[in-house]
Amino acid sequence: MYYDYLDTPIGRLLLALDGQGLRHVDFESGRHPTPIGADWERGAGALHEARAQLKAYFAGRLTEFDLPLAPQGSEFQQQVWLELLRIPYGATMSYGEIARRLGDPSASRAVGAANGRNPMPIVVPCHRVIGADGSLTGFGGGLPVKRFLLDHEQRNSTFTLAP
Repeated sequence: MYYDYLDTPIGRLLLALDGQGLRHVDFESGRHPTPIGADWERGAGALHEARAQLKAYFAGRLTEFDLPLAPQGSEFQQQVWLELLRIPYGATMSYGEIARRLGDPSASRAVGAANGRNPMPIVVPCHRVIGADGSLTGFGGGLPVKRFLLDHEQRNSTFTLAP
């Protein structure tokens, strides 16, 4: 596993990838910090593309990541994370809507738990998930960071809701 750090407007991020793809984008002071494994090797070169795309995202020039992703999680978590990738840049969706899209409208709490364990925030946009009433809810990087990311996307988005 190769890892490196990236300084961003929301703080320092840990990036990690292996031969299968990106495994982690982690907030330095997040709720579920990723421990650096003894067999991990610091390697900025291996993370060049992920770094470049994240920098372009924060500069407002990238709205969709194109990276090989290799998150590890349960089958349900994987399904939730795939749904997160379907939320358009600049848009939001509720936990309940994701549960409905997965075929189980009563699974909004499970969706929230899977969302909270997303190992690649920003790239897999868990920040775009909000409460049913439109309120901001938990986020591994903290609610101010979630608000920053949503505002950033709104400022740089051409996405509009249909009438």
